[in-house]
Amino acid sequence: MTGQSLQRRLAAIVVADVVGYSRLMEADEVATLANLRELRSGIIEPAVMRHNGRIFKVVGDGFLIEFGSAVEAVAAALEIQRATTAVEASGDRHLLLRVGVNLGDVIDDGSDVLGDGVNVAARLETQAAPGGICISASVQGEIVGKIDDLFFDAGERYLKNLTRPVHVWHWPDALQSILPLPEIPSIAVLPFTNMSGDEADAPFVDGLTEDLITDLSRTAGLFVIARNSVYAYKDKPVNVRLVAQELGVRYVLEGSARRAMGRVRINAQLVDALGGGHLWAERFDRTVEDVFELQDEVNAKIVEALVGRLTIPTPRNRPKNFEAYDLCVRARLLTEESPQTEREAHMLLQRAVKLEPSYAEALGLLAYNRWLAWTHFGEPEDPNRRMATTSAQKAVDLDPNDAGCRYVLGTILAYERRWEESEAAFAKALELDPNHADTWAAMSDISVLDGRVADGLAQIEKALRLNPYPACWYLCHLGQAQYAARDYEAAKATLRREETYRTNSRKFLAATLAQLGHHEEARREAELFLIAHPHFTIGHWLSSQPLRDASVRDHFVDGFRKAGLPET
Repeated sequence: MTGQSLQRRLAAIVVADVVGYSRLMEADEVATLANLRELRSGIIEPAVMRHNGRIFKVVGDGFLIEFGSAVEAVAAALEIQRATTAVEASGDRHLLLRVGVNLGDVIDDGSDVLGDGVNVAARLETQAAPGGICISASVQGEIVGKIDDLFFDAGERYLKNLTRPVHVWHWPDALQSILPLPEIPSIAVLPFTNMSGDEADAPFVDGLTEDLITDLSRTAGLFVIARNSVYAYKDKPVNVRLVAQELGVRYVLEGSARRAMGRVRINAQLVDALGGGHLWAERFDRTVEDVFELQDEVNAKIVEALVGRLTIPTPRNRPKNFEAYDLCVRARLLTEESPQTEREAHMLLQRAVKLEPSYAEALGLLAYNRWLAWTHFGEPEDPNRRMATTSAQKAVDLDPNDAGCRYVLGTILAYERRWEESEAAFAKALELDPNHADTWAAMSDISVLDGRVADGLAQIEKALRLNPYPACWYLCHLGQAQYAARDYEAAKATLRREETYRTNSRKFLAATLAQLGHHEEARREAELFLIAHPHFTIGHWLSSQPLRDASVRDHFVDGFRKAGLPET
């Protein structure tokens, strides 16, 4: 290819993709292909021709279209979406599109159109709601006063594989949640902004957010998004309407906190993202020693606004030593990331427990940390196994009303083969906090290894609804459940997601690829897994996991062996 053969120009690019195409093909290939052909010939191609565009690439269920004008591109996109959703509503076709539109520089090599303009349009398409359109600010600037339809401003978004944020706009100009809204009041608590100017206070401010989420989720009659998912928005410009759409909630709490001179100041506001109004906004000012009373007050006001009455759950055990609290907050997210961060968290939690031996949450996290150490991260079984069990039971004894401590105990008891006690601990955790996503995810692991694969899939789906941007181990459990169900293509897609790919879940990816017959790739993934987890053996996995179903056990072992993972 020579430089003279390349043509560079400004173009409006439309990328359209069918929603849930793989699922539809799995359900009925013939009907789906027929519907796709009809969609192309009856709706897409006529609209493109009317607006002077051209389809320059078709990839399976995706269409890449070029227009000379942003106005024509958006007009065509609107025409396509209106026609498609009208047919969908009539029940005659089950295909919906997501559409992205960008105006940018492209390169034409004579056979294809490439470049930044195309890449951004493709990323915008993934942000659109089913039946909706997502456009860049460059497109919005061109269509103002020329297109009657209104697009709502969703602010700057960081899109996958793009180093700079993209200012995006959405159509229709109405909140339509990608996830169905729960029947009960639903809320996401965004990470509070640290206003102290001192990065050392960031863990303290994060702790305020996390504890508000924990307390709200224990309130009967509320649906509360889990901590991990809201932290996807930390330190990023957000539009509360788009956040509510992405997380499938109606209400969003946002605020800021400042710790200085022995005092804590909080500004908070509760927003109705669907109705567009503020339910309340308030400032709080307390001494650091009164921070937990402040949390209770904010929590009570939110509950009163959403449920209509004050519902006071049984109080949790609160630490008295604030250094211990800071250490515990810092350890919360470190434990699950890797063997290295798990060891760092262990040091922090040991210090926290030494400062306050009766701190239930710190003991529960310490128990979980030691359980991970011997079951997954290659540390000695003795004394870690014994420490995990003892610390978990002590945490529950100190605070019987903490769902997190109950869930940790339930997990550890299952791995101790104390099945009935484990089930009772999980049941109590959900009685105390039906929104406790970690409990639902942990129960999935136990159910799958017990042979109740359908239950395990339902439990991890519940966990993911509460935690749409999950920790890596949620996707590990989802992939594990899909493997156990012999849905290898779904398991491969899950386990290749970047959130979990290079973690402990990689052994399941190796087994999945082996079952699909991709033996060379399976062995390569197994080798890469062993670099990070050199301790792993099939024998240790068998002895450490709470396996109760022989067929499930043999199925996993078969995949591990085919992938070349070591026996002992």
